[in-house]
Amino acid sequence: MKSTIKLLTIGLLTLSVAGLTSCSPKVTTPVAPTYHVLNLALTENAQANRYLEPDYGIRLNVKDDRADTRVLNKYDASAVYMPKVSVSPELVSFVSESMRQYMRTMGFNLDADISTDYMMTLSITEYNVGYLSGIGWSGVVRMNVSVYDSNRKLVYPNVSVAGRSNLGGQASNFVTANQALNAAYTNALKDIDWDRIAFFLKKSASPALEKNKQVTGAGNTALESTVIRWYVDSAPRGADISTRVVSSTPDVKNTNQNYVGSTPYETTETFDIKGLTYNNSGDVQIEITCEKAGYITQKKRFNLRQVIDQKEISTKFNLVKDE
Repeated sequence: MKSTIKLLTIGLLTLSVAGLTSCSPKVTTPVAPTYHVLNLALTENAQANRYLEPDYGIRLNVKDDRADTRVLNKYDASAVYMPKVSVSPELVSFVSESMRQYMRTMGFNLDADISTDYMMTLSITEYNVGYLSGIGWSGVVRMNVSVYDSNRKLVYPNVSVAGRSNLGGQASNFVTANQALNAAYTNALKDIDWDRIAFFLKKSASPALEKNKQVTGAGNTALESTVIRWYVDSAPRGADISTRVVSSTPDVKNTNQNYVGSTPYETTETFDIKGLTYNNSGDVQIEITCEKAGYITQKKRFNLRQVIDQKEISTKFNLVKDE
């Protein structure tokens, strides 16, 4: 009897220990995240000599304006850990150097003359890669592009450009992730309107081809290169000639009279009227005043659009005696 009780006691103790063991919490060993470095590279060259001999140079300023600086921002292959991903070389340094290489290949003149160079500002707003099961690796690059003239006036507005690249592959294949990110950067460069930027760095042959390009005094417009022939005569001759600008557009200011000479007055000049464009030239006039002692003062106005198209101001004043 005693031996039976002893066996029952041992059995109950064994069951109690087994129960305690099965009820204790399971300890999970944390999985350490893996580390990967993506090598940034310009994987496709620009079209060579696309823009030949621009009249003005351009400077480049690259900024990192990312709200989220993580290189890997999505990864659903694991619910336990997120791989650690960095890039090499440093992002701003890479974009600055590769962009300069890309622009030089196209024919842009980088850092030509600080007094006349335009300024291109490039703000990086997104530069990352992600992995989604069933889709693969996706690279995304977004940048904001602005261009300012030598007077730091905005000529190319703050435009957002973007590049994407999707490549199938395994979640563990970070070589594919690298390829997707570099392809997205190349596609972002292609999304930039390089033709529009190059337009500001080149003088057009005719003002009509750059309708909204404004005269600033830098000599970088077709208007400032357009030679106008002046011929003003009077009967009798020897009258004083003065001119002034009369404007009905806020872009161009009115001016006071400026004495230019006496009749017969003949010269060739280029326009240096601040704010003038081909489009607003129809709202601007040149007023010519003819004065001679003993005669009534006369004035004539000439529409600048017609003057630009004809490249000439030619007139004669038949003076009337002041009796």
